[in-house]
Amino acid sequence: MSAMDRGALIRALPYARRYARALTGSQARGDEVVADALREVLADPPGDLAQDTAARTALYGAIGDRVRGTAPAAPVDLSDMSLMQRMLLLLTALEEQPLTAAAAACRIPPATAELELRLARDGLRTGVATRVLIIEDEPIIALDIQELVERCGHSVVGIAATEAEAVAIAEAEKPGLVLADINLGAGGDGASAVAHILKRLTLPVIFVTAYPERLLTGEAVEPAFVITKPFDPTTLAVATYQAVTRGVRPL
Repeated sequence: MSAMDRGALIRALPYARRYARALTGSQARGDEVVADALREVLADPPGDLAQDTAARTALYGAIGDRVRGTAPAAPVDLSDMSLMQRMLLLLTALEEQPLTAAAAACRIPPATAELELRLARDGLRTGVATRVLIIEDEPIIALDIQELVERCGHSVVGIAATEAEAVAIAEAEKPGLVLADINLGAGGDGASAVAHILKRLTLPVIFVTAYPERLLTGEAVEPAFVITKPFDPTTLAVATYQAVTRGVRPL
């Protein structure tokens, strides 16, 4: 493999980590899956990996193979969406992959992927609902996020602009999910607020940031769920569904 190919894989790693963590609901499990997938791709490269898009597709595919090998063959709850549907949602919404690339990563024909994706999106509308704490210091952005969260069927228990407010609301309201911006300006740091909350509560967290690669290095304690600013309603719906249904228990 050429140095250029390896460079493409290195650049693809943060996105592979985001996908694997969201798919498994765990930083540790997700990063373990990525490490195995990277070893496979390096040992047996599937064609030309010089392009970043090809490198990402190769890693996404190897990740999916490993998760499918350890996940239940069917949903535990018949009302739940299948693993394949979750994969397609994450690849197209969170990872912003075109349908053809998502289908290739899932090892299925594009026509099958289109059908499964349609069923998955329908499933989002009837997905589980939870109580959400929003940590965001910009009032207009916070209200926009609240509107999107409520459109996804969830309720908002509070909006915190500072670390102290976030911890206080979490302790009082016991939310089922935290949606946190990283940079709170003068109010502190969203990651620090979340760290304090997780000392008291066990719940999934979605971080919102304009620079996701900074939270996906694999070198420290990092989030399992990261979405990129700006995001659309579908991306938020997919992330919240995956976080609530898989964020605190393994596949």
